Amino acid sequence: MPELPEVETIRAGLEERITGRRVVEVELLWAGCVATPTADELVTELPGRRIERTGRRGKFLVLDLDGGAALTVHLRMTGRLRISAEGEERRKHLRAVITFDSGEGLWFEDQRKFGRLYFTRDASELATVLSKLGPEPLEAAFTREALAKLLAGRRAQLKPLLLNQSFIAGLGNIYVDEALFRARLHPQRRTDTLAGGETAALHEAIVHALRQGIANRGTTLSDYRDATGASGLNRERLSVFRRDGTPCLRCGAPIEKIRVAQRGTHICSACQSPPPTT
Repeated sequence: MPELPEVETIRAGLEERITGRRVVEVELLWAGCVATPTADELVTELPGRRIERTGRRGKFLVLDLDGGAALTVHLRMTGRLRISAEGEERRKHLRAVITFDSGEGLWFEDQRKFGRLYFTRDASELATVLSKLGPEPLEAAFTREALAKLLAGRRAQLKPLLLNQSFIAGLGNIYVDEALFRARLHPQRRTDTLAGGETAALHEAIVHALRQGIANRGTTLSDYRDATGASGLNRERLSVFRRDGTPCLRCGAPIEKIRVAQRGTHICSACQSPPPTT
């Protein structure tokens, strides 16, 4: 699933191409990709709107439109959002086409049909779509102290909590594993056992993992592509994710794959000491 760095890379790629463009046509090849309001309303109301700004909230791409409206996209597992090349042949998993006054098309492709489009008419409707999201981990307000306050009073395992989008927005399996490795914290460690220095290390590791992902234009493992259809470069920079059986880059011990909260999880058990069993 595209996580914060992948969605941010797509947003940045779209910014120069579609900001200021006006939608002239919407074609839905699968009406089920529209979450709100309805497919007919999206096709009717989106044309004529101008893209004022490209934004992101967690894993959601938000295209701000004139008149206070917005088109929000959640790619989920296999969604792709990209500018189509002139004369490009349509592919099997194309679900929606948005055509601009420039003649370019924005294609929404999704093999597994989990991704969704949200058309909202005003700020309150958009706020409802995004209402369950926690703080943005790359904003200035997300400090070490802010993370400590979020963790206070909780007795949860680290990985499931960090994957919870209402706790922190934008983290997924890849960057949680990478951050926990960098912070030397086992994914099954309980939050109420963290010392102050460990919380600070976790904060630094989360920010580092996400910024590295953005700098390398995202992580392509299978489906993810940027707004031009290019793969991300961050896979070669991963320390543990999908590296099971290879030596730890820090200590040389083999990277292991375990299950945490029903998710495949990659660790170095030498660097990330398992929590006590009692």
